[in-house]
Amino acid sequence: MQNLLVHFTQRQHPDQPLRPGVQRIVRHASGTVRLGGDATGTLLLAQFCLDDRGLWLQVATGTRGIHVNGRPVRRMAMLRAGDAVYVDGVEMVIQGECEVLAQAPPRSDAGSDELRLLRGLGGQHHGRSFTLDRPRLIGRSAEADIAIDDPAFAEQHARLELHGERVLLRDLGAGESTRVNGVAVRHCWLLPGDQLVFDTQHRFVLEVPHDARTRIVSEDEDDLLDLPTHDAAPTKPPRVSRWPWLLASALLLAAVISGLLWFGAR
Repeated sequence: MQNLLVHFTQRQHPDQPLRPGVQRIVRHASGTVRLGGDATGTLLLAQFCLDDRGLWLQVATGTRGIHVNGRPVRRMAMLRAGDAVYVDGVEMVIQGECEVLAQAPPRSDAGSDELRLLRGLGGQHHGRSFTLDRPRLIGRSAEADIAIDDPAFAEQHARLELHGERVLLRDLGAGESTRVNGVAVRHCWLLPGDQLVFDTQHRFVLEVPHDARTRIVSEDEDDLLDLPTHDAAPTKPPRVSRWPWLLASALLLAAVISGLLWFGAR
């Protein structure tokens, strides 16, 4: 389980670590939204739950206006590092671990036999997948492999390269407008499950099919934002065979008819 932090994007509070267990998101009597604290004079809005299965966001009953990556959550959502949680006007980013590089290594054309995919989670490429069997240019230019049609986006923002078994995110002059697992980076080694966000709205996740480290729950990310509670699944009632009862009823009816005929004949 990687180390996770809650980062308040507007710096309302310092970064706070997420530990196994439950951490409440509350609105204080002063109107501020914070993590934890004394329950007196606070209103529970939601809570983070961290266990062996991962990180979950549970919304308090009757609470509205909570979003993950811009999508509303009504009851429960499974979170990954890099997700942005919006609660009562406050945005919190879940920060995880990533291997940031001060300087990118020389370009390499060495590939890997293992298939790697970059799947869109939000923005213009939501639901689309791009194989990383060759370098992929990300930018606004017509030559980009992953084109971002946004006037504010750099023509050549970044490039994804395979270096043997590793994937490198190489910055091409966009500065630290890219986040990996919620952390602002320029050059970074990527692992399966890492979430990349370009300019706060274009989201992707690096996946290796059939890799246990990659959280592939559904092809439609909306399913992750409205999960059912962990109540036990209802069991089907035992199937009862009806034919013995039908046979007994038929025999009883035959006996009654025979009796009537017998006594009627007398």
